Amino acid sequence: MSKIFGFTGNDDFCSLGSLYSNPKEANLFLSLGSHVDVYFPSRKRSRDSAPFVFAEERSQKKKKASIDVLPDECLFEILRRLPGEGRSTSACVSKRWLTLLSNIRKEELCKEDITEKKAEDQEFESDGYLSRSLEGKKATDVRLAAITVGTASRGGLGELFIRGSNSGCGVTDLGLKSISHGCPSLRVLSLWNVDSVGDEGLIEIADGCHLLEKLDFCQCPAISDKALFALAKNCPNLTELTIESCSNIGNAGLQAVGRSCPNLKSISIKSCPLVGDQGIASLVSSTSYVLTKVKLQALNISDVSLAVIGHYGKAITDLALTSLPNVGERGFWAMGNGQGLQKLKSLTIASCQGVTDMGLEAAGKGCPNLQQFCLRKCVSVSDNGLVSFSKATGSLESLQLEECHRITQYGFFGALLNCGAKLKAISLVYCLGIKDLNMGLSKLSRCESLRSLCIRNCPGFGDASLTVLGKLCPELQHVEFSGLERITDAGFYSLLESCETGLAKVNLSGCVNLTDKIVSAMAESHGWTLEMLNLEGCKQISDASLVAVADNCSLLSELDISRCAVTDFGIAALARENHLNLQILSLSGCSLISDRSLPALGKMGQTLVGLNLQHCKAISSSTVDHLVEELWRCDILS
Repeated sequence: MSKIFGFTGNDDFCSLGSLYSNPKEANLFLSLGSHVDVYFPSRKRSRDSAPFVFAEERSQKKKKASIDVLPDECLFEILRRLPGEGRSTSACVSKRWLTLLSNIRKEELCKEDITEKKAEDQEFESDGYLSRSLEGKKATDVRLAAITVGTASRGGLGELFIRGSNSGCGVTDLGLKSISHGCPSLRVLSLWNVDSVGDEGLIEIADGCHLLEKLDFCQCPAISDKALFALAKNCPNLTELTIESCSNIGNAGLQAVGRSCPNLKSISIKSCPLVGDQGIASLVSSTSYVLTKVKLQALNISDVSLAVIGHYGKAITDLALTSLPNVGERGFWAMGNGQGLQKLKSLTIASCQGVTDMGLEAAGKGCPNLQQFCLRKCVSVSDNGLVSFSKATGSLESLQLEECHRITQYGFFGALLNCGAKLKAISLVYCLGIKDLNMGLSKLSRCESLRSLCIRNCPGFGDASLTVLGKLCPELQHVEFSGLERITDAGFYSLLESCETGLAKVNLSGCVNLTDKIVSAMAESHGWTLEMLNLEGCKQISDASLVAVADNCSLLSELDISRCAVTDFGIAALARENHLNLQILSLSGCSLISDRSLPALGKMGQTLVGLNLQHCKAISSSTVDHLVEELWRCDILS
């Protein structure tokens, strides 16, 4: 007994040594609790024997038995030998396993799995056709790792869009590293407002994703020229590059892209303070015969860049120049006289104070194949410049003028008459210089090619101008006269009489002086071709207009009578005509329409795909619920 009470645990109980070859076999333990294990030998014990406690040693044995004690190198070797489904399942075990799996490159998989994967990929269109998008709180490194593992056995990730980042554990260079290792077929990468991604992550992308074709960086301050060096060097297939508000990207990065990316077709650079003439000139001159689309906005470039574009832009078809404060008249003049923009088809100039009448005329002469031209917020251009430009361009099909306040009715009608026989659409938006004057242009030649006319929010435009337009443009099919309070029934009626082909789309929203009389006349004379009619905010329009529309407009598919004086009777009139097949109906703000229109709306619901009932105060929520249930195929706004 003295030996029992004197046992310390460090010496053998018996002087002859241990009684058992393995005194800690798992099947010989009884548990006395969650933290204590008691050992009982399987053979007969003497009366003075006692149980032995090995809690600490048992815990250590459990730890040693776990696969987690393996170093990353060993676990990596195990995981890369798993089949595709096994890897996807293993990724759910822990973040550690997910991270290791996401860093397995395609060439590091075992040979058997590579063969199996090739057979599976034959079922897909091509490697890298899958697209994934992460936004806000969902944009984390863990999700990127999961995407890497999940898409590896499904054809491969082809497009990745990251919008914003989780403030606590957002996307970092580590997340892009996993993408670079597991997604070699990536072709499109877009990063917006991702502060924690820098050069290191994009260098990893450049090393692992050599098939990249499109890059889009927006508000990524940690990305610099160093990343563009690596991407340009390793991604020769790059065709589209968009950079916006990246404060550390400058000329050197753009020069590298120009030297190393022979297939670059589109560039868009906005609000990058370090980008100047050197970067733009080098990029454009290096890709002279392949670059087709150029968009430059809010950059510190000068006349030099425009001169280079005018000389080396031999393949450019689309050019947009916006908010370039350091570009003056000489820049636009040099661009037009460079004779390099022979293939240019679309030109947009916005918020450029340096463009003048002389520069605009030179641009017109230097772009003989120009088809679409948009001039926005250019206060230095007057009637003379616009008319001279119109005469110089013989292929113009679309002309848009917006917030050009020095343009008057003389410039507008002069451009209309001098743009040539190909002009199909003209748009005039918020030009305060337009005044309603009778200029006696009725004897001039007609513009029979014009099909679409848009006059929006020009307060000086009225009946006299509308009458002249009707006589000059007899082939109109689409007209929009939004927010023109000076237009009355008399002015619009003259346009209706002059139109020799039927009107298909008519937008008269905000024309508060139009009445049921003109809508009825339009329905009777053009109802056989009318497809879309917008009368939003025309407060004098009532049920009489709806009756005329229902009787005459069998092709009408879209009708907007928001904030009009229509009632339940007018809605019932629309529903009675079986030949009317409306698809979109907007009744927003019609306070006189009530629950009584429920049967009529239900009947029209057989063809409706969109119904707007917002701000209809007389329609109860129960009626809306009933319509939602009955018109389950229709998108209802309430």
